[in-house]
Amino acid sequence: MTRTAKAGLEALLTPEGSVLVLIDHQPFQFANLNSHESTMIVNNVVGLAKAAKAFDVPTVLTTVIEERGGYLIKGLQDVFPDQKPINRTFINTWEDRRVVDVVERTGRKKLIIAGLWTEVCVAMPAIQALGEGYDVFVVTDACGGASAETHDMAVRRMEQAGVVPITWMAVISEWQRDWARESTASALQQVLSDHGGGSGIALAWELQLLATPTADGAGV
Repeated sequence: MTRTAKAGLEALLTPEGSVLVLIDHQPFQFANLNSHESTMIVNNVVGLAKAAKAFDVPTVLTTVIEERGGYLIKGLQDVFPDQKPINRTFINTWEDRRVVDVVERTGRKKLIIAGLWTEVCVAMPAIQALGEGYDVFVVTDACGGASAETHDMAVRRMEQAGVVPITWMAVISEWQRDWARESTASALQQVLSDHGGGSGIALAWELQLLATPTADGAGV
């Protein structure tokens, strides 16, 4: 049984209740990523990681047999330059006690997962952690599978088990919740500018307009 509400305000994510696990964003996995365009996954997971850092959300990095499958992608490692990913042999991350111990020490029960591939290294830990009392959220657009079908079937399977599918911009929006929270608003704006696509472009335009004087010399 999960421990928090599935509807209402309490069902939404908060920085204080969240813990993020990023799984196997490595060259070998990207080589057979066919459900999404690779650069989109890189963009989204790096944006998610930067937001987690800005909101002080504990983030676990993990790889599988990195000496063969390659190191964590540079853009992601650069967000946490001093953190060495937990290098596993288990396909199922949640069977590696080191990962579980790190998550347990946070005391947080809203577990957010993104990784490659969705049908294997994401679905397995998501389903297991759900059964161990965590509310599990899978960031579907920071994950990918060997095909569109395998990704889709994995998401469907996880949904049937009770996992919540979510997108990276939904996660960071729930963390922010209110633009009056100035302590994180500037950092989040930078994340959106760098990784938010059209939203980032629109934000830059808005900031330009706010900074542009009108004919009488006043700001817009």
